[in-house]
Formats: sequence, C-alpha cells, structure tokens
Amino acid sequence: MVALGLLAGGLTACGGDGGAPTLRWYINPDNGGQNTLAAACTQASGGRYRIETSLLPDDATQQREQLIRRLAAKDSGLDIMSLDPPFLAEAANAGFLRPFSAAEATQFTQGVFPPAVQNSTWDGRLYAAPFWANTQLLWYRKSAVQKTGVDPNAPDFTWDKMIDTAVRNGITVGAQGNRYEGYTVWINALVASAGGQIVGNTQAGSDASIDIDSPAGRRAAAIIAKLARSSAASPTLSTDIEEQARSLFNGPRGGFMVNWGYIWRAENADAKDGVIDKNIPADLAWARYPRVAAGQDSKPPFGGIVLGIGAYGEYKDTHAVEAVRCITSTANMKRYMLDSGNPAARAEIFDDPDVVREFPMAPLIRDSINAAAPRPITPYYGDVSGALQSRWHPPASVNPIVTPRRSDDFIGQVLRDEALL
Repeated sequence: MVALGLLAGGLTACGGDGGAPTLRWYINPDNGGQNTLAAACTQASGGRYRIETSLLPDDATQQREQLIRRLAAKDSGLDIMSLDPPFLAEAANAGFLRPFSAAEATQFTQGVFPPAVQNSTWDGRLYAAPFWANTQLLWYRKSAVQKTGVDPNAPDFTWDKMIDTAVRNGITVGAQGNRYEGYTVWINALVASAGGQIVGNTQAGSDASIDIDSPAGRRAAAIIAKLARSSAASPTLSTDIEEQARSLFNGPRGGFMVNWGYIWRAENADAKDGVIDKNIPADLAWARYPRVAAGQDSKPPFGGIVLGIGAYGEYKDTHAVEAVRCITSTANMKRYMLDSGNPAARAEIFDDPDVVREFPMAPLIRDSINAAAPRPITPYYGDVSGALQSRWHPPASVNPIVTPRRSDDFIGQVLRDEALL
C-alpha cells in the first residue's frame, strides 16, 4: 500500500487523451474511493480535463514530508493534494498552496462542519476545500461493559471512571500510545477536554505561547499515566497505533477503546471474512469520547482530509478548481462516505437515509465532529507535535507534574531554534 508517488509524469502536468489537460491528484491511502471519484469527475468534465492519482505513504508525517518537499521544489505537477489538516498551515504560510477567492470559499464551506473550515483556513483565507472529516468515538463491547453496571453515555462517565471500571472488572482500555501523530491526537483531545490548549496565539508563529504546563495539561498527563500503569492498558501501549488498539479490543479482555469511525466497517468486514469472531459486530456499541471531568463535555479529536491546490500548477486557476469542486460536491462526499467509510465534511449527509442505514452511529459522529477540538493550527505544527511526543513518550513515563512542564519548555526551545528534535 505504501508508495512514494514518484510516478512518471508526476513532476509536470501533461496532456491527456485528445489533448485534455491531465491533473495529478496526490491521495492518501484508502480502499480506492478517491480513485473512483477521480474517474467520476474525469467523466463529468466532458473531456475538459482528466484526473490521475498518485499514492502517498500510509503515515501522515511521511505524507507531509513528501508533499512539502515537492512543493518546496515548485513542482508544477502537484495539482491537487489530499492533506492531513494539521499540516495545512505550514504549506499555506510558505506560499505553497493556491488560496481560494471569497466566492470560491463560500462554495467550498457551505454546510461544512466548523472545525473542518477552521482547519482549512490560515491567516483569514481558505487554502483547502474540506473533503472528509473524522473524529474518534468511544467504542465498547456490550457484553463486557453491561456486566460492570456503568453507562458510557452517562454524564458522569469519565476517563477515570472508565479506567477504574476496567481494572475492577479485568477488561481493557485501548488507545494509541506509539510515538507518532496518533499519540498527539490523544494528548490534544485530553488537554482540550480539560479546557486547555497546547499552543496559543498560533498566528505569532515561532513566538506562539506554549500553554501545556497548565491545570488542563496536568490533568491530561494524570489520565495517561493512570491508564498506562494500570492492568487495563495494553501491554504494548507504547507501540500501539489504531490497529493494535483494535486487536486488543477484539481480544478476550476487550472492553473499551477510543478510535476513529473506520472501526465499524473494519469490524464488519473482518467478521465476514472470518478474521474475528462473527458475533463481535453485534456486540459493538459506541458513545461520545470520554469526559475528563463529570458534567464537562469532552472535545473529541478532529481529523480527516482537505484538498489543496498546488501554487505552481499550470491549471491552478482553472481545471484544478473545477476538479476540486466536483470531488467535494455533496453527492460525491456521500458517495465517498458510503464507499470508503470515511465521514463526510458536510453535516447534511449524516441525515441521509442511505448513510444512516449504513452507519447507525452517524448522528453521534456528526455531533462529535461539530464539537471536536483541532490540533494546534500553526506553521510549526510538525515541530510542536514532534517535541510533544518526545517528552510524553512512553506513556508509562508520564508524570502529571513534570511532563507538562518539561514539554512546555522543550516545545518553546524547538520553536526558538534552541533545541533539535
């Protein structure tokens, strides 16, 4: 699945059949849904353009490295790109992306979830079109959790209560604790749910305020430390990503797990193929991302993909805009959600009968995306995330007092070029 995307013809735009311009769309790995949309929009163009895709690596950080390297080289063949939202500000601030006009921005943001618009915007301008949005839910095994007597949907259900319940009943809590972007997602969601933020005044660039050494930061650290040192944690938490957390959840002690919306499709597909017990999907339930404090609504993670247009492409003001408009139409967002399982960026799609039938948790996903907390929107996001991970990893080493202070200092040093990652 991993590919470098260094395909012949990928460096320059070229003519397609009959002289129609060919647009190169760099896509993140999925189950083929983006290729399907590329073909559909090629056909819908009536011969005005063709869209060809190049596959980016699986890892979000590697995707960012490849795209930024090409954009820095003023690659004219990078017409459209699927961007992980946290990396948009870096590319936009460097002048690597074509900003949308006010009229275009209205089209691309109408009915779109506010966090998706926020993550597509830098310095007051829209630099990407929201394509699909994502969030994490609390997934749980009904058979295991019902025996505990707790209700994951109750207003007093918190991380502490979940961990205590899991320990008392011999079940597990799955999370993503590897030293990678998914761990930043977890930390950020805890800090935001506690009412804080990792970085403030991000428009100031390297002079942004580092705010993680706060009551919210210490509360987040306490939760991570508590889980990591408990019997409810995965024995491999420090190397667990999404799929390892799912394997733990499907094991004999599986109880709770925080993870993205793809879980529903993945569990049903694996049960059908005999990879997991066929009864597991019927045992699967979901609730909103756990609270940090009782009565205080959580701020679930925000993710997804936005579509940017390269600043150096020959067709950046014409065919590329038209293609992005086609790809992100309401009809194609719905089609992509049904094909790939990735949630759409427009709220109305979650009320569509076809979507609700396929995804019974669609209303919760919609509400969770609306309430989600983006990761810091800063051109230096890669440095912030890397510095944070370095001081909070492994999870079992986290200290509620020391870790927020050390990470606060280190992030500041990295942003001021006083320390290296």
